[in-house]
Amino acid sequence: MSSSLKLQNITKCFEAGSVNEKVALNHLNLTVEPGEFVTVLGSNGSGKSTMFNVILGSIFPDEGTVYLGEEDITKQKDYKRALNIGCLYQNPLRGTAPNLTIEENLALAYTRKASPSLFAINKKDSEYFREVVSTLGMGLEDRMKTKIGLLSGGQRQAASLLMATIAQPKLLLLDEHTAALDPGAAEKIMEMTKKIVTENKITTLMITHDMEYALQYGSRTIMLDSGSIIMDLQGEEREQMTTGQLAEIFYSKSRHKAD
Repeated sequence: MSSSLKLQNITKCFEAGSVNEKVALNHLNLTVEPGEFVTVLGSNGSGKSTMFNVILGSIFPDEGTVYLGEEDITKQKDYKRALNIGCLYQNPLRGTAPNLTIEENLALAYTRKASPSLFAINKKDSEYFREVVSTLGMGLEDRMKTKIGLLSGGQRQAASLLMATIAQPKLLLLDEHTAALDPGAAEKIMEMTKKIVTENKITTLMITHDMEYALQYGSRTIMLDSGSIIMDLQGEEREQMTTGQLAEIFYSKSRHKAD
């Protein structure tokens, strides 16, 4: 079941006290309700990736608290969070075992739900994996015994999306997961993302630089700058926002930062 996410007063500074000091997150506050799909904008260095890394447990904040549902996970190890948080990255090569088959990769991901121990693929699971893969409409159900490293970028990202969601995570993080794909493959992956997130009501955060995607998907758009949330669009305001208007806000912040 999906959970809420709450970032409370999150601060992270790198190389504090040196000439290279960088405040990546500056008392950031964010609450995402269960099942909410939020798109995330921000220029390079705005704090998007650091925010994701704090949520994933790859880095710990200097100040603040991270809640997944009612649980304080601020100091929880990343491998424990992985039981409840799915993540998909920009690079289709990341997050999969290229020398294992599609079926074996899905089995590894599925153990987060079934068992945190070693996996063995039984007939029932194999049939389930094939059924789930068939919903993608990419013909991968006939390539379940194919090593995942032999797939195209789009096919591999589709398989990675299933890996990130097959164990029904409480939270899904998407880090520009279509940026490395050609336009056709990117559109297919986004439609799959929408279908999976909507049907399973997964709480989702999606980093993107695509203004159309930022407004087309989900029900809320936030923008980060200098480690803080400077815009939070939802409801009628978001519905009336055009991609041109959103781009102007985005680039005006970038120009201001560069001046």
